[in-house]
Amino acid sequence: MNIVVLVKQTFDTEEKIVVRGGQVSAEGVKHIVNPYDEYALEEALRIRERLGGSVTAIACGPEQSAEALRTALAMGADEAIRIEAAAGDDSGTVAAAIAAVVQPLAPDLVLAGLFAVDTGSGSVALQVAQRLGLPHVSAAVKLDIAGGTLIAERDVEGDAVTAEVPLPALATAQQGLNEPRYPSLPGIMKAKRKPLRVVSRSELGLNADATSPKAVRMAVDAAAARAPGKRIAGDPGTQAAELAKLLHSEAKVL
Repeated sequence: MNIVVLVKQTFDTEEKIVVRGGQVSAEGVKHIVNPYDEYALEEALRIRERLGGSVTAIACGPEQSAEALRTALAMGADEAIRIEAAAGDDSGTVAAAIAAVVQPLAPDLVLAGLFAVDTGSGSVALQVAQRLGLPHVSAAVKLDIAGGTLIAERDVEGDAVTAEVPLPALATAQQGLNEPRYPSLPGIMKAKRKPLRVVSRSELGLNADATSPKAVRMAVDAAAARAPGKRIAGDPGTQAAELAKLLHSEAKVL
């Protein structure tokens, strides 16, 4: 079973977001593997343990994102590939680059996180599936493989449905799919000797449409400071009338 896992490096979920000059500041910020991608990687490792094969982790990002790939290798991935980032990248250009790298690998299964906790769009993996012509299943909380079929139990707003798609296929991992393992000390040492290949955008042979961003981030604004609460005095009738007035004149929700 040849499995590819898409990995992204994100801010630690406990980091405070600081906006400077219309951009999110990365100064002094701790980075981690996107938590949903960890579920995907753990599932790939478990499938390999049952059925054999190999696991390749792929990330598209700056040089620093190699840290996330080293973590994937320490967890047990067999090899890793980092695709160099390009100025102005959006989800479409990233998906095009990833698809170009994944295609010659001819994987039986591609796994990714449901979404990245920094952007939250959840679209890159699905665009990769579309570019590769793969059937896909999103928000998987349970995966099984029977013959040439991927059987997935999907999270659907608190309920679950089962979907079956033929392999090769792509699936995105939802929280609850598994409990990711921690990299062991031997795994960390072995990761230093495992191959981590870097691919430049010029090597991919993509056309102008695939390399041209369709969305441009103009600026990022910090959330407005929360206003202090108000206490309304008086009897219940007076309080209700004043609340309705404030909701209309200040909150503008009535």
